[in-house]
Amino acid sequence: MKNITLCKAVLISLIFASVLFSQDLANLKKRVAVVNFEDAAGYGHNIGNGLSDMLITALVESKKFIVIERGELDQVMQEQGLGMTGAVTPQSAAKVGQLLGVELIITGSVSEFGTKQDKIGGALSNLSGFNLGVSTESARSVVDIRLVNTSTGEIITAKKAEGEESSKSLDNIGVDGINFNNSSTWDKTILGKAARQSVEKCVDIITDGMADITWQGKVIKANSDGTLFMKPGSAAGVSSGMTFWVYRPGEELIDPDTGISLGSEEMKIGKIEVVSDVAGGKACKAIVKSGSNFETGDLVRIK
Repeated sequence: MKNITLCKAVLISLIFASVLFSQDLANLKKRVAVVNFEDAAGYGHNIGNGLSDMLITALVESKKFIVIERGELDQVMQEQGLGMTGAVTPQSAAKVGQLLGVELIITGSVSEFGTKQDKIGGALSNLSGFNLGVSTESARSVVDIRLVNTSTGEIITAKKAEGEESSKSLDNIGVDGINFNNSSTWDKTILGKAARQSVEKCVDIITDGMADITWQGKVIKANSDGTLFMKPGSAAGVSSGMTFWVYRPGEELIDPDTGISLGSEEMKIGKIEVVSDVAGGKACKAIVKSGSNFETGDLVRIK
């Protein structure tokens, strides 16, 4: 009887440990980069840059993702000869994403941004057209956001993120009063509140879209002693004891009609186990559990 009880206890402990480990893997953070939004509405005043910066901040504050720093993204885009706005194609955005090692690239455009006065009705006014003395003023911010899968170059989601706010006491905020980086004052205006709503909806869209994207790491360097370095590290939830499979990507298959990548043949070449964190959590060191001849650029996945 004692032996049976002991076996049950051991079995329960193993199951519990397995559940905890799988939960750790489920909480791995995926990586995302945000390209400056295009000002499709033609309002100027760096509206596209401002809203994309607000989105970057909101994504970081959500603590759900690893968000690539703006400087790193801009450098890669410059090296690829690309513009800095959402006007880039899904294929070129995917190329940038692959170079950065992110699973998702966010592009988009600001299609509406401004206010209108209920007293006179009509379409959205230009930002310089704020007037005083009316009973009610409303603001509207609309971002057409697109999520690009960096593995295929496909747009997996394209949605509108809309924000609206109104007030009977006018803000008296003109172009000079817009400050995307000063949330203490900007977020108190009706235009700031509308912008914040559209940005928060963008975060929700990205969160939903990321659920269907496979988490992926990459081998940085393979050593002759049976160890290697991979990214990411603890900053993305990777910790010592975690095991991953390593894949060797084959030749990319391109659709001759659309130019979109259809993926590539991949070969599972081995298994690794993380042993320590390096580079402040941006990377980690692992030992080879099976396989050989690992190379820089090999893909690291959960299964």
